[in-house]
Amino acid sequence: MSKKKPGTPSSTIALNKKAKHEYHIEERFEAGLSLLGWEVKSLRAGKAQLVDAYVLLKNGEAWLLGAHITPLSTASTHVIADPTRTRKLLLHKKEIAKILGKVNQAGFTCIPLALYWKKNKVKCEIALAKGKKQFDKRATEKERDWNRQKQRILREANT
Repeated sequence: MSKKKPGTPSSTIALNKKAKHEYHIEERFEAGLSLLGWEVKSLRAGKAQLVDAYVLLKNGEAWLLGAHITPLSTASTHVIADPTRTRKLLLHKKEIAKILGKVNQAGFTCIPLALYWKKNKVKCEIALAKGKKQFDKRATEKERDWNRQKQRILREANT
């Protein structure tokens, strides 16, 4: 049986692609995730979405809201599965204090970026981010198009 190395594309469960379009990512954190058995089985099958998910900080704890983990029909026969239940994020108190300070004072938002496997644990990459304005989104789109066009030109020149 081959082992998957952390950081390889196959160890990634779900990405929040919308986040990089909507926000300027400032600082990233790695958080553990408190899950039930059926959720882990669903994650192994790759049944997760982070599109409308966000992180809520309350009473010195961090919570993941809006993350959708689709229950497998075979894994959750005796349990009533709630796919969008609130899940606890496992962070150190210093990390929570740092995130809370930035969210309250500097106008940052805390968003989940990815779910992935690290050894046999599920980790959630969360980030402190600031919302992009419409002109920032357009500038990012132009830059992406220009880079794509440069690659095309270079490929044509090499052939």
